This record gives sequence, structure tokens and C-alpha cells, in this order.
Amino acid sequence: MREVWPGEPYPLGATWDGVGTNFSVYSEVAERVELCLYDDEGAETRLDLPEVDGFVWHGYLPGVMPGQRYGFRVHGPYEPDRGHRCNPAKLLLDPYGKAIEGSVRWNESLFSYHFADPGRLNVADSAPYMPKNVVVNPFFEWGNDRPPRIPYHETVIYEAHVRGLTMRHPQVPQEQRGTYAGLAHPAVIEHLRSIGVTAVELMPVHQFVPEHALVARGLTNYWGYNTIAYLAPHNAYSSSGQRGEQVQEFKGMVRALHEAGIEVILDVVYNHTAEGDHMGPTLGFRGIDNVDYYRLRDEDRRYYLDYTGCGNSLNVRSPHALQLIMDSLRYWVQEMHVDGFRFDLASALARELHDVDRLSAFFDLIQQDPVISQVKLIAEPWDVGPGGYQVGNFPPLWTEWNGKYRDSVRDFWRGASRTLPEFASRLAGSSDLYATSGRRPVASINFVTCHDGFTLTDLVSYNRKHNEANGEGNRDGTDDNRSWNCGAEGPVEDLGILRLRGRQRRNFLTTLFVSQGVPMLLAGDEFGRTQHGNNNAYCQDSEISWTDWSLVRQERELLGFVRRLAELRRRHPVFRRRRFFHGRKGRDGTRDIVWLTPSGAEMTDGDWQLGYAKSLGVFLNGEAISEPGPRGERISDDSFLLLINAHHEDLTFALPGPEFGERWRLVLDTADEGPGGDPDAGEILPAGAKITMADRSMRILCCVAREPAEE
Repeated sequence: MREVWPGEPYPLGATWDGVGTNFSVYSEVAERVELCLYDDEGAETRLDLPEVDGFVWHGYLPGVMPGQRYGFRVHGPYEPDRGHRCNPAKLLLDPYGKAIEGSVRWNESLFSYHFADPGRLNVADSAPYMPKNVVVNPFFEWGNDRPPRIPYHETVIYEAHVRGLTMRHPQVPQEQRGTYAGLAHPAVIEHLRSIGVTAVELMPVHQFVPEHALVARGLTNYWGYNTIAYLAPHNAYSSSGQRGEQVQEFKGMVRALHEAGIEVILDVVYNHTAEGDHMGPTLGFRGIDNVDYYRLRDEDRRYYLDYTGCGNSLNVRSPHALQLIMDSLRYWVQEMHVDGFRFDLASALARELHDVDRLSAFFDLIQQDPVISQVKLIAEPWDVGPGGYQVGNFPPLWTEWNGKYRDSVRDFWRGASRTLPEFASRLAGSSDLYATSGRRPVASINFVTCHDGFTLTDLVSYNRKHNEANGEGNRDGTDDNRSWNCGAEGPVEDLGILRLRGRQRRNFLTTLFVSQGVPMLLAGDEFGRTQHGNNNAYCQDSEISWTDWSLVRQERELLGFVRRLAELRRRHPVFRRRRFFHGRKGRDGTRDIVWLTPSGAEMTDGDWQLGYAKSLGVFLNGEAISEPGPRGERISDDSFLLLINAHHEDLTFALPGPEFGERWRLVLDTADEGPGGDPDAGEILPAGAKITMADRSMRILCCVAREPAEE
């Protein structure tokens, strides 16, 4: 038998100190906790954790080194009516485990009941079918790694899937495709830099488990929103295949991206776990302390409150569940060097009782935490429970995925009526959502597409979802796509439709990059990635979801167009203001923003109320930027005109009078099918000139002659 010392209650999890390993796990309901060690042949050694302090069971084992596999068995009450589900026959994953080897192999022994008789306790040993925790070596040569700390107003986010981004990349070695190392490959990083990306937002990389039902259908949980371990990077994304090496490889990826000036933001799922509802498997939290980790129904504690649509909700009212979340967040910042988080279904974390409370304990903890409060915090501001749609209602530290931006921009460009006022508000930074709470334009994470829904190419190619490959009779996925196929469903050879689709893609991208707020680009949209109409590819670990890099050559004009947009935004602070427009005059005597009709006149209240209006001009005054630079210096920029025609016919626009600018240079035209030439060599037009705008197109013009600023 191994020697077991008392050890320490903290830190929780398995901690190697160079000589041995301390094991520690919290459970208030436990009567006895066994540590289970596994050798290379899979033989199990069980040891009682000898000490318990404050419901934390712990012990220290000298000589236990990194690479050691382990798990826990918890002895205690199995009383589902009271919410307790302890079952020592089930091997349990460490809630604080930092690495996991293997995957769940679905078998009835993973469940605490018999399929044929759910009322009878299942005492079959689950260990042969369970993944195992691995003790890790925490040391890593970070060198001179420093967080880039890119301000929000200079940020361009790229939402990507670790596996999907590189599975088909021709320059990434075969053995690195679909891995952390593949994402860190120089060819991938160079592409990201070429389109102005400053932050990659990675879909879930916490260790996750594909659902039993999906695996039975020959599918998998590709997206990864089914977490089972909040401190462990997903092992299937490691190229080495060595036990515990996913931790080192993840750190290497972060270091490489930081060297390129790119931040790493993680999409995190603290709202539910992979154990599902009351009929789900017992993998960890459920068997350790079900009452503390999950929200249970007060009227019948056999059942779980479900604000997520995934069977359970993490119990953020419990100090121990909150501690796990905060410890996990700090670990990823301090040990793994990530730069921020996007919180999946963040409204679920805000629920104290049944309502979404923006001052809940979770937000209080974030606000006061000296580590987490200093990184990027992005909310998906909704869940599936009542009152869960909370866009605009998160506290000041937070930014939000602005779902209203997505819907408004999609509606406007597909020609829906009565969309002009809201479209203008979204273009200007959504002050109606964020200004009253003291927040800034950067509170809005602007996006037209994301992982959940159509890609950009599919948005302009399909009116309906086509999810047949998911095996659910095309019933899954939203029907509210706000898409338009431009005249025919799916792939076509009609040149007129293809040109219109190309123009619509450029319209969406241009709108995104010139809107106030933080732009987020979906991976592959810059060169026309398609999922062939599938708007819910969560279960498709296949070419349906993987980024097709062969499109880069086919869509080189689109890629060049995106690079040009990114450079335009980078060079001109007028497109990325830190404060909202206020309508006051700048040093040149002209207001910071002016809304114009196609005739070049200022918009009136009556113009805004025209339900059929689908066209407008926007003057952005580079001499009226109200915020100072980083050293208090005055910021000035060129002034710009945005001419926007979402009408189905060509329209004549008149440039405004000389008080706005005497001459204007055409910088960009979405009706141009190429990537565009030199933005400093476009056609020069005088004030008041009339130009014909193609249907469904957008132009950007830059003022090339300004009157001297008045003293």
C-alpha cells in the first residue's frame, strides 16, 4: 500500500510540488472519499483520503509524479428524492482536474440506474468506461510572454473552432491539423494578421463529452458546449497524444499567438455540464455533491432546473460552485495566459432565484476580482429561461454579443421594411442599449454571423435551413434566419444571382467594419466558407464544418476586400470611437455625425418615419472625435461619407454641400467585384456631385480637402 500523508485542503485538485502530489476534493455530502490511482495496464489502487477540513477531503502521496492517472469514488447517500446521488461504484472525474486522458465510452455502467428498471440502483463499476484525470507538470517556459492587452476599440475578433480551422489547411502538417499546434502554425497566424485580427475567440476548449444520443447516431458534439472539466484543455485537440501534453501544447499556442500580437479569448460554458438531466450519466459533479453543484427543483429535488436547454444548470447560488467558476477563470488567466472569456448563455449565470439579476453574486465576484476584472469579458446575453434575453443589461465591465445588431443588419440588407432607424442605431454603436448605463460603444460586440447559424455565404444563398445531415428531420436549428437567397435556393450558375450574392457579402462585411463597436468575424467568412445551408452544425465533425482553405484561391477577391476593410478600420479612428456620437459641433463647426437623405439633405423626423426608406448617407466627422489619445492628445482623422442603398433599384445620390467637404475621393464600392485598387487613388468628386449607386450597394468616400479649423 502507498503511504498517504494528511496533505493540505488547498489548492483543490491534484497539485504536484516536485516531490509528490497533493489531492483535494470538496464534498459536503460525502461520508468517505477514495482516491483511485491507475497504472499503465489499467490496474486500480484505492486509497482513502485521510483528512477532511471544511468538507474538503485531502491527502498527500509522496512519489506520485506527473502523468499519474486518477479519479475519485465518493461514499454517501443515494437519495434522489433529497437530491443526493452518491454511488461509489462510479468513478468520478476531479472537478479541478487539469488534464484528462481518454474519453467516455458509453455503457450502462456509467448511469446510476438500470435502463430496464430506473428505480433500481446500478452498482456496476464504471471505471473501465471512464476517462481518467492526469497529474500535470505545471512548469512551462513562457520566455518573455506578455498579454497584448489590446484596447477594445482596436480589437477585431475572429471566432474559430480549434479543430475545424486547420483540418483542411494545406500548409499545416497532417499530424498537427485540428490541434492547438495547428492553430499556432505560422501560416495560420500570418493569415489572421493579414485580415487585421487582434483576438481569436475559440469555441469551447474545456474538456467536453459528446452526448450518448449523438454518438448512437454516429455523430458527435463537435462544437463542444458540453463541459465536464473546467480546468482541463480538451485532450482531442492535442497533436502529441502524450498523457497530459495538451496542457503544454495549449500554452505553446497561446505563446505563439501572443508573439504575433493576437489575444486568446475562450468561449466558456459555466451554465451547465455534460451530466445532463436526472436521467444522465454520473461522471463527476453529480456523484461528488449533486445538491451543491446543480440547481434542483424545490418542489421535487429529483429534477433539475434547466435554463440552458441541456438538462441542468450549474448552481451559482452555491459558494462552492461559484468558487469553482472563479478558480477556473483565474487558472486560465494566470497559468494558461489567456486574455478573456466569452460566457455562453451568460444570463443563466445571473439567475439568483428565477429572475435574471444583473447584480447577482456572480457579477459581484467578477467585479471585485483583481485578476478576472482586468481581462476581456464578453456575455452571450441570453438563455432559454423566462426573461433570459438581456441584451444591453449587463454590468459596466462587460461587453455583449449584440444579437440586435445581427438581426437589424440582416433585415436591412435583405430589404425588410421599417428597418432604417434601428439599422442607423446599430451602425452608430447601439447607444440605445448601452449609453444609459454608462457604457461605451465597445460594449457592443457586433457580428453578422457566428458559429450558431448560417455562414456569410449561406446567409445570402439560402432562405431555409438544410440540416438533414444532423439526423433530426431538419427540425433542429432556428427558422428565424433573416436570410435571403438572392433569387434561388443554394448553389446556382446564374451570373446575375452570383453577382448579387457577392455584393451582399461585401455589404455585410463593410457594414461590420465601419460600425462603431467591436467587429467579430466568423472564421472562413473572409473567403466564402459554406455549410451548404446547415445552420446548426453542432454535431458535424466533418467537411460540413471544417474550414475549406481551397476557397482562398477561388475567393481571392473577397479575401482582398476583407483585408482592405481591416486596413481602413485600423488606419481611421473615426470608425472605432471610444465614445458615442453626441451631435455637437467639432472644431470645424460641423457635427460629429450627420444623417443624410440620398438628395444630400439632412434627414428629418419625417424621413426617419418613412417605412419604405432603405437608403441613406452618413457623414462621419474626423475633426469632431471627442475622446483624447492615450497621452491626452487630441485625435483627428479624415472625414468620411457612407452612402448606403439597400433598395432593389439603382438610385441617384447627391453628395452634401461644401460645408461638409469640398472634394471627396471614392475609397470603396461594394458594387466593385474585385478587391479594389489603391484607396488613395480613387475617383475625386466635388461637393454636390450626383452619382448613381447600384442597387443593394454601399460606397465609402473620404474628404480630401477641408477648410482650416477655426481658432
